[in-house]
Amino acid sequence: MAEKVLVTGGAGYIGSHCVLEMIEAGYEPVVIDNFHNAIRESIQRVQEIVGKKIEFEKVDLLDRAALNSLFSKHKFSAVIHFAGLKAVGESVQKPLLYYKVNLTGTIQLLEVMNSHGVKKIVFSSSATVYGDPNYLPIDEKHPVGGCTNPYGKTKYFIEEMIQDQCKAEGEWHAILLRYFNPIGAHVSGRIGEDPQGIPNNLMPYVSQVAVGRREYLNVFGNDYNTPDGTGVRDYIHIVDLARGHIAALKKLHASSGCKVYNLGTGVGYSVLQMVAAMEKASGKKVPYKIAPRREGDIATCYADPAVAAEELGWKAEYDLDRMCEDLWRWQSLNPTGFSNN
Repeated sequence: MAEKVLVTGGAGYIGSHCVLEMIEAGYEPVVIDNFHNAIRESIQRVQEIVGKKIEFEKVDLLDRAALNSLFSKHKFSAVIHFAGLKAVGESVQKPLLYYKVNLTGTIQLLEVMNSHGVKKIVFSSSATVYGDPNYLPIDEKHPVGGCTNPYGKTKYFIEEMIQDQCKAEGEWHAILLRYFNPIGAHVSGRIGEDPQGIPNNLMPYVSQVAVGRREYLNVFGNDYNTPDGTGVRDYIHIVDLARGHIAALKKLHASSGCKVYNLGTGVGYSVLQMVAAMEKASGKKVPYKIAPRREGDIATCYADPAVAAEELGWKAEYDLDRMCEDLWRWQSLNPTGFSNN
């Protein structure tokens, strides 16, 4: 029997790529999503790619009755928890919404898991928990909690909740995956990042400029202490990131307590380097304008991914050219995302 794993937020960008890799690795994912920042079409396309039907339901984590009913219906071996609001800027403007959805939703999920005896979880966390880095590259021992925005704080608070639960009850096993910046798309070009409205992340915006959907890119700040003055981040191919979750699921069975791993490449690229890489992949010009810095942004952030390599046997395989080629394939085949192709 294939291992049945609940995937919350499984229709989203990271979730859908993870569901695809799970099926290819022999797992049976059950997907839930409230489609706030995702679209049903993503799961339908994953089904077409893998040639298998995927069980999925529209469920909101704030709906406890629906969660209970789901856990009564299925025998899950573990949960991968992606669901949550994720826009840094919006979180600064609407902190209560972020605390309500991300924290209350996760508390309900953990309580329902506990009452149904499901005590293994992989949590989709973020490098934002590190705040402004004290040193680089950032390893898992770097202090956390100095978050610069409410979105980052929700990730940090959820990490703390899961760690406390693992300490309180010995049979709980958890892995917290701190992502750096996932970009790119599945090689088929059938699924990818499809932000609803104006993209909050750099590369979807850059690719929308390249495809002609947007006129130019705003580069927020060119006076950072970096080689070209623009922000430096650790970009990781979405398929590498998804495979990190497969490695984490395997590790859950072999380890106890709560473990933390960075998922990144260990290499930082600036905004202008990313623009140049996308121009190369697409053969299109990406015009940009320099704009003021954004509140909550930091200058440089890149991972030390050594612990994941050592303990999970995982490391990022794809380079920047491949990330941009795959992103461009998705964007050029789907100029308006999943809708109206």
